[in-house]
Amino acid sequence: MDSVTTSINDCDDPISKQNISPSNTAIQQQLPTAFKKCSPIPSLFHSKKSHLRKMSPPRRALISITSASATLFDGKETTGLFISEALHPYKVLTAAGFEVELASETGSYTPDWLSQQPDFLNGEDLAIWNDTNSEFRKKLDNMPKASELDPSKYGLFYASAGHAALIDYPTASSLQNIAAQVWASGGVVSTVCHGPAIFANLIDPTTNEPLIKGKKITGFTTEAEHTMKIMDELRSWDREMVEEVAARLGATYERAPGIWDDFHVVDGRLVTGQNPASATSTAKAAVAVFEKL
Repeated sequence: MDSVTTSINDCDDPISKQNISPSNTAIQQQLPTAFKKCSPIPSLFHSKKSHLRKMSPPRRALISITSASATLFDGKETTGLFISEALHPYKVLTAAGFEVELASETGSYTPDWLSQQPDFLNGEDLAIWNDTNSEFRKKLDNMPKASELDPSKYGLFYASAGHAALIDYPTASSLQNIAAQVWASGGVVSTVCHGPAIFANLIDPTTNEPLIKGKKITGFTTEAEHTMKIMDELRSWDREMVEEVAARLGATYERAPGIWDDFHVVDGRLVTGQNPASATSTAKAAVAVFEKL
């Protein structure tokens, strides 16, 4: 939202008493004394230019969390929130001075089994996850429903994911509403891995077109789904893969050569990351875009 700021003289500024033409003086003589003493009129006569100042979006970020869960790997393991995809942007955003909140469509979440394995969760990240009194865990374990939040309070939206996001994100209308309002207000919208599933029904309020139409995005590759040997199970959910969402909505899908490479795409105020390894770099890129707004 733009605010109009008019540059005016102070009430007793001597500039308001100088260079007043006869015609201007005549007009001023018709004004009440109090209005003449402290009025923007003199500055307008002196061609003091008004100017527009664009307000920066709020330095507050929302990390969206999938509230869905399902089984994968021949029904043996549970998918839900891929932990590092929420934790890594949380660390980046808080370090950059953002107030960070977490929310899901239902206010609940299920941790993804794979995301808790040593290859994906270790060291400091593991310690934060295991500490239920850590700020991250307290916010995650007590997060609100997206419908309970005021979209106008956020200047950056970051969709974390996990395979389960393919299930609930396409119809997560409250999360989509927040993302849409952040976008319409000039903020940054970002996603990682399966996060672009949220674009399935996300409309740009300023154009009434899909938000990603005509834009470049990335996300988890279909090749990776096949490599993990879970495509048949994913198809049973009757949901689009990330590349399919991009194709249907008129976006250009880009990817790194390797399915696990750290890779992200910046297209204006839209920032997307390919996989869990890209969560940190995607968040940093989103912050960099925000700083230029």
